[in-house]
Amino acid sequence: MAPPPTMSVAEAMRLRLVETPQLSIAVEEHGPETGLPMILLHGFPYSARCYDGLLPHLAGHRLLVPHLRGYGQTRLKPGMPRSGAQGALGADLLALMDALAIPSAILAGYDWGGRAACVVAALHPARCAGLLSCTGYNIQDIARANEPQPPEREMRHWYQFYLHGERGARGLAQNRAAFCRLLWSLWSPAWRFTEVDFAASAAHFDNPDFVEVVLHSYRHRFGLVPGDPAHDGIEAALAQLPPITVPTLDLHGAADGVNPPPAQPSPRFTGRFERRLLPGVGHNPPQEAPAAFARALLDLA
Repeated sequence: MAPPPTMSVAEAMRLRLVETPQLSIAVEEHGPETGLPMILLHGFPYSARCYDGLLPHLAGHRLLVPHLRGYGQTRLKPGMPRSGAQGALGADLLALMDALAIPSAILAGYDWGGRAACVVAALHPARCAGLLSCTGYNIQDIARANEPQPPEREMRHWYQFYLHGERGARGLAQNRAAFCRLLWSLWSPAWRFTEVDFAASAAHFDNPDFVEVVLHSYRHRFGLVPGDPAHDGIEAALAQLPPITVPTLDLHGAADGVNPPPAQPSPRFTGRFERRLLPGVGHNPPQEAPAAFARALLDLA
């Protein structure tokens, strides 16, 4: 049942801390505790709050919204590398499903969250009943990451190059909210988010691992730093750019300021595939177009 109109998202949500080998993962749960779950994964620099607007559209469905490593109330355990690599994100998602005894789920996400979903869909297709991936095939081709790209594309990735150096590291640490707010504006130029919207997500950036995990993510994807050795096998498999065979919807913001939709979808989707372009929507489809995002999830269910 949908929560009463007077009930806030926080009141309707159940927060669970799930222990995995590397993390204590905070998971926001909505709906029944049985049935095929939909796991909704946020990106950088966003938070679980991006999915609040979907709840009225998905009443009666089992929804799990994890806080990714480095965000919100999720905590890396002592001694664990503060990795933000794609192998780590995929391993976290798989470990979460194992800990909750979830054999299969609809996996949905964008940016980092979309990457985690793509990793599990590609390497463990039996665990993915359907994939909703914004910006398409989100597995990184690290071996070719240092090949020059067209200048217009390089310009959009200025923040990644900034974070490669120590000046960027200090800048992120000192100005994390301002830095992330700027990216929200650049990546979704038509989205008029409120200060209340941003503040709700910015609170999740106060995680003690946020800066280290973000820096590692944007350095590892260019081959500048090693990953967590525990995920070497995953990274080796991802280096082959494996196909994604599960039913997939690619929900892509037509006004995405960092990853505009390419002329053609990736050929690495080899199963049933559909791309839907969202006019006027930027890099954060679930928060900018919650009804369209929810519709796509229901079409996969």
